[in-house]
Amino acid sequence: MNGLDLKQAVLSGSNNICIKKSYINDLNIFPVPDGDTGTNMSMTTTSAVKALKEIDSDEIGVVAKAVASAMLRGARGNSGVILSLLFRGFSEGLKDKSTANGKDLVDALGLGVDAAYKAVMKPTEGTILTVARVGYEGGLEACKKSEDVLEVWSAVCNSAEEALAKTPEYLPVLKKAGVVDAGGMGLYSIFEGMLSYFIDGKVLEYEETHASEELENFSSTVAEFDEVINFTYCTEFIVGRDEKVKTDPNELRLYLETIGDCVVVVNDDEIIKVHVHTDNPGNALQKGLNYGQLLTVKVENMKEQHRQRVEDNEAKKEEKVKLEPAEPTEEIGFVAVAAGEGITNLFKDLGCDNVVSGGQSMNPSTDDIYEAVMATPAKNVFVLPNNKNIIMAAEQTVPMIEDRNVIIVPTRTIPQGMTAILNYDSELSPESNKDMMTDAAKQVATGQVTFAARNSEFGHQKIKEGEIIALENGKLTITEKTPAKAAVRLAKNMIKHDTSFVTVIYGADTSEKDAQEVYEAINDKFGNKVDVSLVNGGQPIYYFILSVE
Repeated sequence: MNGLDLKQAVLSGSNNICIKKSYINDLNIFPVPDGDTGTNMSMTTTSAVKALKEIDSDEIGVVAKAVASAMLRGARGNSGVILSLLFRGFSEGLKDKSTANGKDLVDALGLGVDAAYKAVMKPTEGTILTVARVGYEGGLEACKKSEDVLEVWSAVCNSAEEALAKTPEYLPVLKKAGVVDAGGMGLYSIFEGMLSYFIDGKVLEYEETHASEELENFSSTVAEFDEVINFTYCTEFIVGRDEKVKTDPNELRLYLETIGDCVVVVNDDEIIKVHVHTDNPGNALQKGLNYGQLLTVKVENMKEQHRQRVEDNEAKKEEKVKLEPAEPTEEIGFVAVAAGEGITNLFKDLGCDNVVSGGQSMNPSTDDIYEAVMATPAKNVFVLPNNKNIIMAAEQTVPMIEDRNVIIVPTRTIPQGMTAILNYDSELSPESNKDMMTDAAKQVATGQVTFAARNSEFGHQKIKEGEIIALENGKLTITEKTPAKAAVRLAKNMIKHDTSFVTVIYGADTSEKDAQEVYEAINDKFGNKVDVSLVNGGQPIYYFILSVE
């Protein structure tokens, strides 16, 4: 195979994971809204596809290098970083080669597997790492009989598939949920897409417009929304039932299904509630009048809403200002990752030169962090990832930057990041500061109140999608009916006899009234011994974030 073959194979692999992205996301078993493995990995591969458009060489070494570089810069989340490391192996193993056979390909994959295992502090079997390693081992065994690309890569895929099926045996939590590992499925999907090209020379198809929108907007919501707008008007109405009309409301449902979709008809003795997507809302309303009087009517043009949403997204893209590199003239600088205007301003007030927009459910890429570091005019730049799924992406920037010293402080939450920067001591060396800031961050307890993104089961407790949940240092401890109640209960669990400070940070979806009630409830109970403060963080996903020190 030559560079053009690798280029097409990577495109096919990328398209395959984009196709299966939603399915892979659904394999995530923890109910907290997160970066979603399928989304992170598909966006990582899409960055490579975008870069390959600029490459016209047919040398496999040149193409492999372009793929690896683009994936590294576009890597999102831990799964995306591991994926980029696997493809870095292709770059190293195929360096200076014009063509490659199956043995070359497998040897290169082996280099990537080694790099991925070394990058993870405590490698866990039953994950993407296992699928990659076993796939490599299967390919290596096949090379004893043949060095043909198709035969060898078929063996890689077969072994990877077998390893994926066994991931629940490594991780009981997967077995209990009845799923395989999401990262492993993502990697297998890419390998499978590449194999599809090797078999018949055809690239698996996927709408390119979807991928580009996904890369720019952190999600494919807008692109996918277009697919389900089969009818223009979302029509909802309530009919006050006429006692004289004895016709079964099910006939109304059957009629509506002939003029639209997404039909919901709910009725009792007094009313009939209707929802339908149709091009003829007047006909739907007229049919409803056969059952009684219209009590409420709402008709919305979904295509117009979608058009407006696209325009808003385009406007946001234009508003995003690219950070320009700055000469490292100062001694010390800081970069933090955060979401929410209030939290962003808070980090800037604490001395951060640049704040990268991102966090849970919207992991920034390595390139986003790289850009922020380069725009920080300092010889030593401390980076605060503030999320466990962003630490690896931040660490990948270190070897990319030569003109300044990049220090990653592995903060896993917003409260840890705030405490870390507050503990910086200008009298100490950068290395000593990293140790002290890391130790200080570990002393902070973090509470988070959010919603369950999916149905799941932990221990003997069943969690329903949409249910309010609270986490103490990442561990799910509370379910409640309202975010405010969950926040108060969480604070009571977390505040100990030696607690001195509690900061309540409320999010974009929390009213000031609810936030004030939580603050007063905590202050009334603990205010005599604990300093309680309230901050409007404006963060998405989390109704409340509690910092307990």
